[in-house]
Amino acid sequence: MNDSLSMWTVYDHPKDFPNTFVAREFRIGPGGKMEITANVIISADIDVLRRTLLADMGLTCLDRNEEDDPAIVETWL
Repeated sequence: MNDSLSMWTVYDHPKDFPNTFVAREFRIGPGGKMEITANVIISADIDVLRRTLLADMGLTCLDRNEEDDPAIVETWL
C-alpha cells in the first residue's frame, strides 16, 4: 500500500522547459513531507496535458493559488 498522495502541477513554459508546458509529479507522504519525482509530461499544447491528466489518469483540476509561482497554471489531484 502506498501512503503518499500524487499531485501533478502544470507549468506554463518554465525556465527549464521554455518551449513547452510541463506537468510535474510531486508526492506528499506521511507528515506532509513533499517529494519531487522524476515524472514529467511535456507538451506544446496545454490541452493535451489536461486530457492526459483528466481522461487517462482520472485526476481533478484545482485552480492555482494567488501565492503560487507565476509559471504555475494549475494542480491536479
